[in-house]
Amino acid sequence: MPRSVPLVPVALLLALSLVACGGGGGGDGGDGGDDVRGRAGAPGVGDPYFPGAGNGGYDVRHYGLTLDYTPRTHRLAGSARIDARATHDLGAFNLDLKGMKVESVEVAGRPARFQRKGQELTVRPRDGIREGAAFTTVVRYSGAPVTITDPDGSEEGWLRTEDGALALGEPVGSMAWFPGNHHPSDKATYDITVTVPEGLKAVSNGELRSETTKRGRTRFAWHVGQPMAPYVATVAVGRFETRRSKTPDGLPVYVAVDPEEAAASKAVLARIPQVMKWAERSFGPYPFSSTGAVVDREEDAGYALETQTRPVFPGAPSLGLLVHELAHQWYGDSVTPESWRDMWLNEGFATYAEWLWQEEHGGYSAQQIFELIHAGDWFDSRAESDAVWAFPPGRPPSPGQISDPPVYEGGAMVLHKIRQKVGDGRFRSLLKGWAAAHRYGNADTADFTAYVEKLAPDEDFSEIWRDWLYGKGRPDSP
Repeated sequence: MPRSVPLVPVALLLALSLVACGGGGGGDGGDGGDDVRGRAGAPGVGDPYFPGAGNGGYDVRHYGLTLDYTPRTHRLAGSARIDARATHDLGAFNLDLKGMKVESVEVAGRPARFQRKGQELTVRPRDGIREGAAFTTVVRYSGAPVTITDPDGSEEGWLRTEDGALALGEPVGSMAWFPGNHHPSDKATYDITVTVPEGLKAVSNGELRSETTKRGRTRFAWHVGQPMAPYVATVAVGRFETRRSKTPDGLPVYVAVDPEEAAASKAVLARIPQVMKWAERSFGPYPFSSTGAVVDREEDAGYALETQTRPVFPGAPSLGLLVHELAHQWYGDSVTPESWRDMWLNEGFATYAEWLWQEEHGGYSAQQIFELIHAGDWFDSRAESDAVWAFPPGRPPSPGQISDPPVYEGGAMVLHKIRQKVGDGRFRSLLKGWAAAHRYGNADTADFTAYVEKLAPDEDFSEIWRDWLYGKGRPDSP
């Protein structure tokens, strides 16, 4: 984001009772039943900036989302099938869902008790779920999906647009349109099926498996076969112009553009195959099975986002922004941060990818950009220049600052210091090796520093970590 596995089989059948609770936070109920065995899964994973995000006690393997949306009435009806595995004996477990009305919850095909409180949907199996057991939960819900305002003032969740809607999820907006384990540390595969009025398109992640129209409504079925964090899932509904093609290597490319942005976007989107070829040469094999872009109107979102396989742009992107978001497919989407404290591992790498592109395509070298930023001569204003040094890249002071300049340019400065230390050859190996070592997984800053030190055991990185990653203010010398 710039500023601006297969399905799990059902292995456990549970006898549960049903209480239908209201969408804003109803009460618990039931017939008393047997005592619940096992402890409750935690209502959050303890993220340092978003402690309520995610849930403990289970690991999601696959989401099957079936959505029906009508822009005119702003009504979304959804069914979420969640295939998961218990990580300890569960007497209850939580799902994140902001807003909407929950109509029913089932586990293993049987009605389940549930209650709402804030963003937490608590599900209570009568007999519990044993550690290691696979289980399937189905939640049916409906209502007007909400827009969430982030601590930094930006908007995410389900954004209404002139001709439809745009779902964006960083950091916690995905819980506005489907229930789940909404933290980057729990990745899963997805099937996302969206039905909209005929004449509109519904674009999502992965590959379009089918498009069928019946009785004035069109159903689009998308499949994501590689693990995906919830915050990079997306749905875009509108009167898009769509184009399918392939890169010279045969990788499917699916592009959806708002008609008002089509002319301005045409030239830069035509360079996706070129950027992808360069990125694979720089970062290693592409981790996913398709690529592309969604270009909506500029007023529909205040920022671009690296939604997996298909980045979203507010208006026609610049070439640098296209490079940034496609680089995120390796750094952020495939290698995903363990917590939101590790955001610099996303943005530092994507920003440095812009520097490398310039260096290799007739622009400034990364060394020149590094020196200009350090001298305060890269940005147009003194305030922008000083903002890079407002806090350490590895330690943002608040959730409202995880997308601030130190995370982007400051993070890229850390990477360039490593490049200076180890030389171009080993640095190029680092770019590919880091992406390969944590492909489809999660990693934190400690994982990265350990990786660098193992890559170059003859070098001392303590000054880089102390002054550039965790130090306050501008280091004295570049």
